[in-house]
Amino acid sequence: MLHPPPPALLTRRCLLAAGAALAAWPLLPAAAALPGIPLALDAPDGLQPAGYLVSEKYDGVRAVWDGRQLRFRSGLPVPAPASFLQRLPPVPLDGELWLGRGQFEALSGRVRRLAAADADWQDLRYMVFDLPRGDGGFAERSAQLQALVRRQGWPALVAVDQLVLPDRAALLQRLDAVLQAGGEGLMLRRADAAYAGGRSAAMLKLKPWQDAEAVVLAHSPGQGRHAGRMGALQVRSDSGQVFHIGTGFSDAQRDDPPAPGQRISFAYRGLTEAGVPRFASFLRVRPAGL
Repeated sequence: MLHPPPPALLTRRCLLAAGAALAAWPLLPAAAALPGIPLALDAPDGLQPAGYLVSEKYDGVRAVWDGRQLRFRSGLPVPAPASFLQRLPPVPLDGELWLGRGQFEALSGRVRRLAAADADWQDLRYMVFDLPRGDGGFAERSAQLQALVRRQGWPALVAVDQLVLPDRAALLQRLDAVLQAGGEGLMLRRADAAYAGGRSAAMLKLKPWQDAEAVVLAHSPGQGRHAGRMGALQVRSDSGQVFHIGTGFSDAQRDDPPAPGQRISFAYRGLTEAGVPRFASFLRVRPAGL
């Protein structure tokens, strides 16, 4: 395992500027609408980290707090207990609800319960990485966020560390360290980027594989030891490609496969000339509304 050199954190100039910005921050009016949610593209081959801040990619559920209501990426409200919501600051936040590495299935079950119990949320953390109404570029907003979270002093609210890495070698070393610890990969965000919705090169994900989502169209019957149960899923990706996914399933998932119409996540390694994902492998069902 490779170990990265200690990376520099946000600049001292950004941290010093954060206090003044937060002190003058008005509360968000109930009717104010937040911008669309920023979404990540896959990092291109050979990417250099100059101009980006780097953090771990958490295997969580995206959640945006508008100052009054916590919502999933879909816009639906998160049925969080009042004891959790009352501890959030009255300013917008963007982040992920997180239970721990490799705990996505357990997490998604908890955060979708309509009758949320305090005990279900005691060990959840809200890993926040942006301030939709903050000032300046991402680096300045990150500094403001660090200051805000320190002032809150609540262990369940965590400001994600944003690192400055000097070159691609350090970036790959950091990726290796996260993967060895059981993490998914890295996120890179342009230090000068405004908060804006949609996918752009302002936010990139770096993983040893690529991932995407698709809608289940049909089931193909299994053969051999999978006779009598699902052998593959026919799916349509968000880019419109129709193809089959036949790997990545447990025996239990083949006995009770995702139904047509459900959304799934899958991993793949590049595209064919026709644009079809290569070596597509099932990851998980995407619960409705997340």
